[in-house]
Amino acid sequence: MDTVNSINSNIDLTVRVFDQFYNFDQAVPANEYDAVNSYFESVMTKKDAAKNFTVALFRIAQDTNANPLTLLQQLQESGADEIGLNLVMAYYLNGTRSPSTLLGVNSVSTPNAFVARNIKV
Repeated sequence: MDTVNSINSNIDLTVRVFDQFYNFDQAVPANEYDAVNSYFESVMTKKDAAKNFTVALFRIAQDTNANPLTLLQQLQESGADEIGLNLVMAYYLNGTRSPSTLLGVNSVSTPNAFVARNIKV
């Protein structure tokens, strides 16, 4: 006799994590997704930001072949607040991105004087 609490083994217990902008799609276990998302929701003030950070963490884990729960544990041990998490996530994402599209870099590159005169603003 089935009850409300029984688990249906025919249902896939994974969550599909995707980001249409970066064309990222990955199936992750539901318990890992819930653990990561609940941590980010406890730290972030907005749920959309927490979901974006959750997708970013799974993307970092896939790109670096790391366990997402290990990365989560490192984030939890750092004790970072919302701004600190932005810095840490930017650091990890910059490791997998092209150097011309780095996140969180505020230094303006100054072109050569001979090239600068050909640039129209």
